Amino acid sequence: MGNDTIKKTLIVAGLLSIVCSVVVSGAAVFLRSDQLRNKDLDKKKNILMAAGLLEKGKSVEELFAKFEAKLVDLATGEYHEDIDIATFDQRKAAKSPEYGIPISKELDLAGIKNRSKYALVYIARDEEGLLQQMILPVHGKGLWSTLYGFLALDSDMTTINGFAFYEHGETPGLGGEVDNPRWKAQWIGKKAFDENWNIGIEVLKGKVIPNDPKFQYRVDGLSGATITSRGVRDLLRYWLGENGFKHFLDRLRASEGTDRG
Repeated sequence: MGNDTIKKTLIVAGLLSIVCSVVVSGAAVFLRSDQLRNKDLDKKKNILMAAGLLEKGKSVEELFAKFEAKLVDLATGEYHEDIDIATFDQRKAAKSPEYGIPISKELDLAGIKNRSKYALVYIARDEEGLLQQMILPVHGKGLWSTLYGFLALDSDMTTINGFAFYEHGETPGLGGEVDNPRWKAQWIGKKAFDENWNIGIEVLKGKVIPNDPKFQYRVDGLSGATITSRGVRDLLRYWLGENGFKHFLDRLRASEGTDRG
């Protein structure tokens, strides 16, 4: 059989495909632990950024050590201990028949259709065990994508320490301005709730006026990105509300002695 026959060409091509498949599969398996480690490190970095605790030159793991991850049952606000936090994936859980809950259209402010029964929160305490701050995962529909982020609340459980999205597909220069440091800086010090624990925070269509009596509850809208701005406002309303973290926050306020009611 000559070297240029079709049969031999097909055999060589087939063998080459098999070898390449084995190499690629082996590399994927070999690198999986590194990929998972990097994914976990990136999540911790984003949590620290939202909390305003990321320091240049310092170990992410060391800075994150002050946070404790807890799994919350959103329906009751209680901690759930029967699921391994290390392997829990909130996105996958939302789509699973065991842990996912469909959201009715009239209640789905965030436009996410389904949510998980449980959510991971991150709590930081000082050496005496007093609450310092907490990080709540939030997500919701923007214009072109689902925005995923973390909201950091101070120990009073209403003052916002930071708010940042770590994943989205919004238009650069428009909705993508959720990544703009100047816009993110506006959130720091704003109030998520009013004096009666009603949701107060909102994103305006335009600019916040300095002498606005509701200045502490308002953030500038994103120029040219009304739908993304509205999406950010609505996803916060959902996750801070009855079907989000409300029951958890109510319980925590009572236990920490910050309940005004």
